[in-house]
Amino acid sequence: MLAFVFPGQGSQAAGMGKDLAERFAVARETFEQANDALGFDLASLCFDGPDEDLKLTENTQPAILTHSIAALRVLQQETGLQPDLVAGHSLGEYSALVCAGALDFADAVRTVRDRGRFMQEAVPVGQGAMAAIIGLDPGLLQQVCDEAADGEIVAPANFNSPGQVVIAGHAAAVERAVALAREKGAKRALPLPVSAPFHCPLMQPAADRLAAVLDQVTVRGLQVPVVTNVEAQVNRDAGRVRELLVAQVCAPVRWEESVGCMVGQGVDRFIEIGPGKVLAGLIKRMARGTRIETFGTTAELDALRS
Repeated sequence: MLAFVFPGQGSQAAGMGKDLAERFAVARETFEQANDALGFDLASLCFDGPDEDLKLTENTQPAILTHSIAALRVLQQETGLQPDLVAGHSLGEYSALVCAGALDFADAVRTVRDRGRFMQEAVPVGQGAMAAIIGLDPGLLQQVCDEAADGEIVAPANFNSPGQVVIAGHAAAVERAVALAREKGAKRALPLPVSAPFHCPLMQPAADRLAAVLDQVTVRGLQVPVVTNVEAQVNRDAGRVRELLVAQVCAPVRWEESVGCMVGQGVDRFIEIGPGKVLAGLIKRMARGTRIETFGTTAELDALRS
């Protein structure tokens, strides 16, 4: 079985998608559709930067989504490959839902632009933080978060792979949790250069605003099942898509369990579609014996054809 997986924030880089758009009309048209949907030149931002503008959350999210869907369309046109399951990391779940036929691409681009803005505005810059904790048991990490909170919020935000968890919350609470995690034996505990504390309860204002936007978006039947971040289970019900996307804003991304779910369903080949190779790297540690490939550049196409 084949799974397509789609990256989230952090995989962006100036130049993303440029070679695909130069070589394939379907990729060029995808970037033009995004420009039309947003009313500004997202394609130029992806192709030429500057990086500091590309790193703004409200730009990053539509940029990664657009590159992912451009790459997906090229891949399907050139190889005919079709997935049995799809999944995406955080923002990548929107790319997965476009792939599955549940969301229209233009609707998805507009929605994630709003999502990025809502998430950025939910917590004033400097008041929230995130950190990666390496080598601590999830149960012990939860105790660390509970102890470090001290009346504030700090909680697991991404369960990325065994022994690699990202935490998020109030800046001071995250700082206390980093120090405590080191005391408890974490191999590494590193603050992350992010602009907001994603996937924790501090994002509730963003979730509320996103719910109002999603109420206006058409959700169609899922042509391919989606393994969701919130539950790490297969969803085939279009009626649950909105609630799961709203819940995802404040809930941890259960990527480790999502990969386990896909393997359990019989997936033995993964293709990460879009910028970067972050998910491929994580999957390699968790799904040994499976075939893991990436597609985001023209150079990677020949390898996939073989």
